[in-house]
Amino acid sequence: MTNKLQLMLQNGGIAVGPFIKLTSPAIVEIFGHAGFDFVVIDTEHGPMNIESAENLVRAAKLVGITPIIRVRSNDPSLISRALDIGAGGVQVPQVSTAEQAKSVVRASRFAPDGERGVCCYVRAASYSHVNKHTYFKQANRDILVIVHIEGAEGVANLPDIVTVEGIDVIFIGPYDLSQSLGIPGEVEHPLVIGKMQQIVKVARKAGVVVGTFVDDINAAKKWMNAGIQYVSYSVDVGILYKASFGLVKQLKDDQAGTEAIMLT
Repeated sequence: MTNKLQLMLQNGGIAVGPFIKLTSPAIVEIFGHAGFDFVVIDTEHGPMNIESAENLVRAAKLVGITPIIRVRSNDPSLISRALDIGAGGVQVPQVSTAEQAKSVVRASRFAPDGERGVCCYVRAASYSHVNKHTYFKQANRDILVIVHIEGAEGVANLPDIVTVEGIDVIFIGPYDLSQSLGIPGEVEHPLVIGKMQQIVKVARKAGVVVGTFVDDINAAKKWMNAGIQYVSYSVDVGILYKASFGLVKQLKDDQAGTEAIMLT
């Protein structure tokens, strides 16, 4: 099946999607119906296991959005498992050198483009329903490879990293980047902003799509205008909390106002 997110990014479009920590497929369905383009199923942080992730992948396909899986580390077995269950791409954290980026690509592609472990009896190949040769070619063509640049070393080595063939998206992790710069959590600090701008400039000059995480609408618009196409907006639990908090506050404020009117 065609990777709609891949086509969108290749054609210069801007795609938006949240990180997912909750294990209920319903949350993915809801986000799909809401109009997001993708979800990032997060197995690095939170309780997600591979079986839960597989059901979230099914839910994403059901509502026509692209499921991306963030693996825990640059480990070929983790990357292979994520792709075997049908993810449209992988995000790999803490990539700091060109050799590490090459390792991600090798683990994500079948030969001759890589060294991904071969098995046709997986969900990604419709449990062997898809012809194996068709499957290998399709997977190599349609899988998105996304590497996180989220440390000072990665920024320094970015000119080499962006030359690695097979990298589809350079993803800026602002929170980890802030920590590597000695100012954890200060994602609006000029030092962090400066490094992010540097990453965008280098990657776009090399013709590589850039992505980042934002949890503020104004920040999202700012980075879209700066050339970022792959926008990971917030996290399911944060979106749920923010909406719930706002509703409760509004209801209680309205209630207090109603009581005041009734008492006068």
